[in-house]
Amino acid sequence: MQVEKELLAPCGLYCGVCAIYIADRDDNLKFKERLTGVYGVELDDLHCKGCLSDEVFKYCKVCPIRECTQEKGYEGCHQCDDFPCKFIDDFPLPVGKKVILRAVPEWRELGTERWVEKETEKYHCPECGYPLFRGAKRCRNCKAEVDVD
Repeated sequence: MQVEKELLAPCGLYCGVCAIYIADRDDNLKFKERLTGVYGVELDDLHCKGCLSDEVFKYCKVCPIRECTQEKGYEGCHQCDDFPCKFIDDFPLPVGKKVILRAVPEWRELGTERWVEKETEKYHCPECGYPLFRGAKRCRNCKAEVDVD
């Protein structure tokens, strides 16, 4: 598997399954419009090519976790002996914090390539196999309720 390094958010929230990344990648206007309310941003703010790319979502640009790992010279929290730290404890989105606390230990254990494979596999509807985004509550394809985070 080819790992896209720009999608490796240091916090463990793999960008390949992020709603903002997916909406931007697919140029899905309807999805972007729904996300404006979730994130309290304008439509023009909903663009991102991944946390480690040159085009980062406005909140991720100022993320203290991202800044911390860069200052320490780490690829991500999975390399840090201080995990979980105050930045994780203070993470503003409950689903994000839940995923971080699950994903970072898995990243440590599996290594980057296998971890990315597992994160990508995880975000599919258990009923029909349709791709999901992190935080999805219902499959857009079969409408089944989902909880894969």
